[in-house]
Amino acid sequence: MSQLPRFRPAVLSMAVLFALTACGGDKPSSAQTDTTQTGTNAQATAEQAITINNASEPESLDPHVAKGAQEANVIRQFSEGLLTTDNDGNLVAGMAQKWESTDNKVWTFSLRDAKWSNGDPVTAHDFVYSFQRLVDPKTGSSYASYLEDAKVVNASEIILGNKPTDALGVRAIDDKTLEITLSEAVPYLPDMMIHTSVQPVHKAAVEAHGDKWTNPKNIVVNGAYKPTEWIVNEKIVLEKNPAYHDHANVKLDKLTMLPIPQATTDVQRYQAGEIDITASELPSEQFASLKQTLGDEVKSAPTLCTYYYELNVDNAPFNDIKVRRALNLATDRELIAKKVMGQGQVPAYQFTPPAVKGGLKYTPEWQSWDRAKRLEEAKKLLNEAGYNESNPLTFKLLYDTNESHKKIAVAMASLWKESLSVNVELVNEEWKSYLETRRLGKYQMVRARWCGDYNESSTFLNLMKSNNTNNWSAYKSAEYDAIMASSLQAGLSDEERVKIYHQAESLLDKDEVHIDIFYYTNARLVKPYVQGYSNKDPLDQWQAKYWSVVK
Repeated sequence: MSQLPRFRPAVLSMAVLFALTACGGDKPSSAQTDTTQTGTNAQATAEQAITINNASEPESLDPHVAKGAQEANVIRQFSEGLLTTDNDGNLVAGMAQKWESTDNKVWTFSLRDAKWSNGDPVTAHDFVYSFQRLVDPKTGSSYASYLEDAKVVNASEIILGNKPTDALGVRAIDDKTLEITLSEAVPYLPDMMIHTSVQPVHKAAVEAHGDKWTNPKNIVVNGAYKPTEWIVNEKIVLEKNPAYHDHANVKLDKLTMLPIPQATTDVQRYQAGEIDITASELPSEQFASLKQTLGDEVKSAPTLCTYYYELNVDNAPFNDIKVRRALNLATDRELIAKKVMGQGQVPAYQFTPPAVKGGLKYTPEWQSWDRAKRLEEAKKLLNEAGYNESNPLTFKLLYDTNESHKKIAVAMASLWKESLSVNVELVNEEWKSYLETRRLGKYQMVRARWCGDYNESSTFLNLMKSNNTNNWSAYKSAEYDAIMASSLQAGLSDEERVKIYHQAESLLDKDEVHIDIFYYTNARLVKPYVQGYSNKDPLDQWQAKYWSVVK
């Protein structure tokens, strides 16, 4: 077989330069501009009103149907679960005033006096209905396995359709007391109760309006805000909910959320005074100048999110572990994190961000190799798999519409082309189409991001279990499932659990499940008159109820 080309730094740097410049300054078309020119001018709004960019149009505002972070950002404003977080991300009471368990298997939550926006009381029965709806196969929730991961009794059997929803281990002892029974001890169950998928929905509204219950004219909510206007691909407007239990302490009257995917347009609208808070990704080529000109308006902090490329291990060419390992070895994480992104992102060598509570740290053997050795091994593996200059590896890489995703994809394709003679066809789809394509497994390699649903390693590692409803990569491993099951043995300390998670990361590395690239940094522009904004929450689960405007 012919030899693959040697690594050429000078050519590679030109490829990366192309990635940094050619696709970083995309100008929005007139059509894109027209659909996003509906933001509220900050100087002309009512005193307590803020406009924030949410980066894309939500696929759904139903807590049990929504899949992505953009959906959760909206849902979190109008819905409150048993627990929630304070402005810095600390666990605090939500609908539950207190919670307790003597064995970490039977948990009791005592609910506060709270009302839905239509005046109905929020009761334990609402949570029973909502939890049952989440695991009901008819709902088709991507987060159905969330309760399975939490080890709620019979969740697995209900998801499979083998038991009725009322067999779920959740019951209302009375209107204000909810009991959740687990099959195994889960000491971090309260941490899991902040996620949008386990927030309550109003049964009568859902049954009366079906899929249309989230329409602003139909929706009934229990959170600090209530959606009052939703113009698709334009804006979502939420206004303060007078029925919210802590209404008196909510300062902001109105929140407008925009779906602008282009980071450059986002910054332009911010500089024009039309946006008060940008989305959490700033254009990398503008980051340094924005820091210099805007100073403290640039808010940057690490967050528990991993950027990675998911591989469909069921289909060629990624059903061959040698191909997966070759591309993993040839990925220059340092260059992508520090040069292509350049906002404090950290190169990723494990799936779980090491900043997670408990400090999980796995170091692959090959991490210590220099780039020349990694590429030598990568070329060898590709040759063994039957790929070379006369028969180059060729595949499609799918990503959703976003300047940063495009820039990273172009850089990665260029790196692989120059170092391994790999041909990558870049495929771009809008957010909703991208989610559907990925969910159906109709891809070879796809841009992916996973952000923690709570601050514990299992929120990442559970994703790769064979039966997890968010595991769209087709990876299935009985050994991995057994490792994760062992993390819930009775009597384990937090330190012992981290050692088990270390085994899980080691197996993901061995099986070459996906290509971890970097850990996110949350970087936003925030106007000086926005009071209360905090970037101390590593989950970035911001809530506008903690903000106010002071001009």
